[in-house]
Amino acid sequence: MKIWIDLDNTPHVPFFKPIIRELEIKGYSVVTTARDAFQVCELATLYGLSHKKVGKHYGKNPIFKVLGLCWRSLQLLPFIIREKPAIGLSHGSRSQILLCNLLRIPTVMIMDYEHAQTPLLLQPRWEIIPEALADESLQCKTKDRILSYEGIKEDVYAPEFKPDSSIAALLNLNADNIIVTVRPPANEAHYHNPESDELFTAFMQRVCAISAITVILLPRNKLQETQIRKNWPQWFKDDKVIIPKQAVNGLNLLWHSDLVVSGGGTMNREAAALGVPVYSIFRGKSGAVDRQLQKEGRLVLIENINEVNNKILLQHRSKEFNPTDLKLGKTLNSIISHIDGIIMKERCSSY
Repeated sequence: MKIWIDLDNTPHVPFFKPIIRELEIKGYSVVTTARDAFQVCELATLYGLSHKKVGKHYGKNPIFKVLGLCWRSLQLLPFIIREKPAIGLSHGSRSQILLCNLLRIPTVMIMDYEHAQTPLLLQPRWEIIPEALADESLQCKTKDRILSYEGIKEDVYAPEFKPDSSIAALLNLNADNIIVTVRPPANEAHYHNPESDELFTAFMQRVCAISAITVILLPRNKLQETQIRKNWPQWFKDDKVIIPKQAVNGLNLLWHSDLVVSGGGTMNREAAALGVPVYSIFRGKSGAVDRQLQKEGRLVLIENINEVNNKILLQHRSKEFNPTDLKLGKTLNSIISHIDGIIMKERCSSY
C-alpha cells in the first residue's frame, strides 16, 4: 500500500517526519513531493526527508493563485502516474486534493484551521482534526469521515525535540540579551488582514528602540524579506535584527528564545507546545485551536497596538529543558491509528 504525502508549506516538514517514520514502520510505502515555497524543500533536506520538488508559490494575486493551483496539479500528474499511490495524505495541499479527486484517489487532509476556503473540487474525502475543532463547520460534509485527536498538531513532533545550543553561535546571539523570535504576517494568504501588518510594525518599532534585545526575524519568503529591509533599514543596524541565512530547526530556535511574536498559527502553537511565552498578532478569523490555547494560558492573542505595548512582556525566561513537560506520543499515535483505519476502510470498499 503506497501513501503519497505532499509537503505544501513549511510547517508540514517537521509535522510529517515522525508520521512518515511510523507509517514505514507499519510497512507502508511512502512517497513524498514538496512545493518549492517558504523554504519547504530546504527544510525537507535539513530534516532528511527524501522528496521530489514540484511547483512553486504564485504570489497573492487570486487569479494567479488559482492558475498556479491548477498548473501544479498538472505538474504532479506524471509523478502520480508513475508512483500509483493508493491514497493522498496532506495538511491541506490543494493541488494534491484537486488531482486526487479528479483521478478518484482517496484523500486524507489533516487540518487545524477551520476558516480556510475550500471549494467543492478541493474538499477531501477524509479529515483528521484536533478535538478543539469538533464543533466547527468543516470541509468534509460526511461526518463519519471526520476523525479527531487530542491535543494540537505540534504535539506530534514537539516531544521528539532535543535542544542544540550551537544555534547561539550560528546566529551570533548574545546570551545577555533578550532573544525575541518574530514571524511576520502571511501577507500573501487569502485570509490576511492588514491589521496584522500594523501590529507587526508597532512591535518591531518597540523592540528596536530598546537596548539589550536581539530580534530573530523569519520572513516568509525572499520578497517579504526584501520589502522589510527596504522599508525599515534602521532595524538591521548593528545586528539588532537578524535574519538567518539558511533554514534552521524551528523548535530549537523557539526554545532558545525568551518570547515569540508571530503573525501565523504554526509557530505560535509550536512555542505553546514547548512552553515558550508566545503572542499572536494574527488578525484574521481566530481559530478554535488558538482560542483553546489562550483559554489554557499558553498563548496571548494581541488585538491592537495598545496591547502590543502593554501586554507583550519583554523579559528573560529560564531555558532549563525538561522533556517530561512535553506530551509523549499520544497525538502521533492517534493520527497514525486514524490513517491506518482509513486505509483499511478504503481497501475494503474497493473490493
